[in-house]
Amino acid sequence: MENCVQYQGLEGISCERVRHPSGLTFLFCPMPGYSSAYALFATNYGSVDTSGITPEGKYFTIPDGTAHFLEHKLFEGKEGEDAFSLFAKTGASANAYTNFENTAYLFSASDHVQESAEILMRFVTSPWFTEENVAKEQGIIGQEIRMYDDSPSWQVFFGMLTAMYVQNPVRTDIAGTVETIAQITPQTLYDCYSSYYNLNNMVYVIAGNFDRDGILAAADRILPPAPAHQVTRSVVEEPDLPGTREVEKSLPVALPLFHLGFKERPKEGKEAVRMSMMDEMIAEICCGEASPLYRRLYDSGLINAEFGSEAFVGRGYRCNIFAGESREPKKVRDEILDELARLRREGIPQADFDRVKKQNYGRMIFGYNRVEGVASAALRGYFFGIEPFEEKTIAEGITLADLQTQLEESFREECSVLSVITPAGE
Repeated sequence: MENCVQYQGLEGISCERVRHPSGLTFLFCPMPGYSSAYALFATNYGSVDTSGITPEGKYFTIPDGTAHFLEHKLFEGKEGEDAFSLFAKTGASANAYTNFENTAYLFSASDHVQESAEILMRFVTSPWFTEENVAKEQGIIGQEIRMYDDSPSWQVFFGMLTAMYVQNPVRTDIAGTVETIAQITPQTLYDCYSSYYNLNNMVYVIAGNFDRDGILAAADRILPPAPAHQVTRSVVEEPDLPGTREVEKSLPVALPLFHLGFKERPKEGKEAVRMSMMDEMIAEICCGEASPLYRRLYDSGLINAEFGSEAFVGRGYRCNIFAGESREPKKVRDEILDELARLRREGIPQADFDRVKKQNYGRMIFGYNRVEGVASAALRGYFFGIEPFEEKTIAEGITLADLQTQLEESFREECSVLSVITPAGE
């Protein structure tokens, strides 16, 4: 087998990267002593990809929601064969997800892992689209879209993204709209599949207890060599400042929901991973549960236990989010801005830096105790272009000076957006 590279992670956990003759990359993460396995078969294609070029050189545009639509359709094979039914026979739990940059199909199993690994390999590489099954799916996903239209948590999040981004397609709902999915045809799906589901653009990750040689033997039987193909993506020019600073919408909620986002300049590869780690540390120091600001906001009733933060980073975008419920979202925003300004002015205390660095590092190591955590970390690292377990090395190298410099450049008031869902009728 060509192109085999070994990576040593934590004690007892390693990862082997294998480039299969079909073009597919395998990441094998054996975990001695574990009885279960978790696998992901993923493509570097998500909702932000709005056009493509097939291996034959055909350019095509992609209606919003197509990546999510395609994920749904792959579970249904020729003559109505259902992948979920096949997994049920092996006792595996299967699922899939589409996000802004990736689509992944997965299973978790304790028995018959080899059979489940082959089912995953077969159905993802066996597309079957017809006018009839596409029309049927348009009705199903149309109902799903309408459900999300009524979801306060979904609407407050996309309200923030739509206000924040002017051109980047991350501002568009992953599922699209009823109108855009109506434009999807079998040919649309086949064009997207041939362009983005080319095995050279995909990775198969499995962690836990499995037969590495058995999976490779199955790949030899199932996967024909994929045509050489380099995915071409559109480049979007996005301004540094948000399009709108405040947005508001009314829905049936008991308390107002808010997302306070800070638009940041995107990075790529290892630098994107490093910056997202530092952004999370800054947010934790500013108003994590152990911070004085969190206690002050909580005790005064301005926030509740739903409050939290997230570093949101991907291909061509990056932002930091504080989210929760509050009767006075603007006052919460002002308190957070004041605390960020104080930390810039007075400096981040060494004790807070040490605490948060250990906390985040411990959370990362804890994730490696689960087969899902190891497989997901390997997949995330692969699509960011870093080596398996390199997140650990990146986290260890962050210094207080790095964090202070990051704070000077991020979380700027002029780059902030406040999205609020208010109770209907108020």
